Amino acid sequence: MTTVLPLAAPGTRTLSRAGLATVLLGAALAPIDLFIVNVALPTIDADLHASTATLEWIVAGYGIAFALLLVVGGRLGDAFGRRRMFIAGLSAFTLLSLVCGIAPDATTLVLARAAQGAAAAMLVPQVLSIIQATTTGEHRARTLGYYGATGGIAMVVGQLLGGVLVSADLGGSGWRPIFLVNVPIGVLGVVLARRTLPETRAEHPMPVDRAGTALLGTALLALLIPLMEGRALGWPVWCWVLLALSPVAAAAFVAVERRVEAAGGVPLLPMSLLRTPTMRRGLGIAAPFFVGFGGFLFVYALTLQDGLHLGPLESGLALTPLAVAFLGASLLSSRLVARLGHRVVVLGASTQLLGLLTLVTTVLLAWPDVNALALVPGTLLCGIGQGLTAPTMFRVILSRVPASSAGVGSGMLTTTQQTCLALGVALLGTLFSAFDFERGLVTVTLVQALLVAGIAFAARRLPDPRG
Repeated sequence: MTTVLPLAAPGTRTLSRAGLATVLLGAALAPIDLFIVNVALPTIDADLHASTATLEWIVAGYGIAFALLLVVGGRLGDAFGRRRMFIAGLSAFTLLSLVCGIAPDATTLVLARAAQGAAAAMLVPQVLSIIQATTTGEHRARTLGYYGATGGIAMVVGQLLGGVLVSADLGGSGWRPIFLVNVPIGVLGVVLARRTLPETRAEHPMPVDRAGTALLGTALLALLIPLMEGRALGWPVWCWVLLALSPVAAAAFVAVERRVEAAGGVPLLPMSLLRTPTMRRGLGIAAPFFVGFGGFLFVYALTLQDGLHLGPLESGLALTPLAVAFLGASLLSSRLVARLGHRVVVLGASTQLLGLLTLVTTVLLAWPDVNALALVPGTLLCGIGQGLTAPTMFRVILSRVPASSAGVGSGMLTTTQQTCLALGVALLGTLFSAFDFERGLVTVTLVQALLVAGIAFAARRLPDPRG
């Protein structure tokens, strides 16, 4: 697939190596923060006496705010300047990392994490926009390759760094350094951004879809709040009222988006893109993939420490094979797509399914004497499968989107990704909390296995991204 990107704006300085390092630093902070928190969840629980629902909010609150405001952040950068919004987003992310690190209670941490997700939504869209506006030709191709590898590297760094920082327990600070470490990194990033990044903006920036953003937020919160809080509170009436409100708000969101688009406006998520077969079928596969991925990482992290009594560092090491395999397979996926096309998704999902069943077998045969080494075969297979599936799926989804809508299509894909990661934490985290650790992990893993089996079956009908 060749995605046609806009040419660099006339008169705009080319992105320097120092500028590239700066934007990649910003791109890495958000996913590192997501993965680093998973390793620290049991320690946060022990220190702040958080419920399972609160732990879910610590993860999902970040993802919801990120998903909801991601497109808004991109449009603000187009209107007010990408360098300016990059610096503003990174500054806010850094300050909120400090607030997370000194949070006195779980409620403060949840609120700070949601605000941190909003800051990430202001920061991350500027990275790709700056790259597109300041590079061309081979320089752009190499830069986008570095950008694509950043997510996989962030996954590895997040798992290992989280384990190291929590295990070190610097000055008795426990989990707090996982957030505080962002502060000096963020300050450095802001200084570098002021010195190395050129300013760019769109000639005709698109307006922010306020009504669509509000309705999408209402639909998500009306669904996720009762899912995460209902069981602990005994399912009061207001939970059922919110659940009933969610599909109504979702339907209203779709109706408003169609009306705005029909009137010649620019909706948050254009429904017309779903008429593109690659987008419609690809998102139908991406949604269950990320629901399973988000929920599994949350449950697996809790089980390793609270169920198997592994330390934070050992827990991080136990997750590292998955992260390393994901990175390696994602780097190889483009070569395989050149030969196999969309069948790489089938291959990846089948490999991940084998890994999930291997993990279930390992847990059932060895519990409670499961160690990190015994989990390596299953996690390696899962990582390889996910690394083949995710980038190929992205490539399929965007392969037939018109060049004029490439940015909007990417925004719809990323919003779906972040929304489903948060939904997976809520759904599978709630399911997990209904069992003991062994049965909870096995149940959630089998649910993910069913989702992945469905993906492997449905992926056979995906369009070929090479054509």
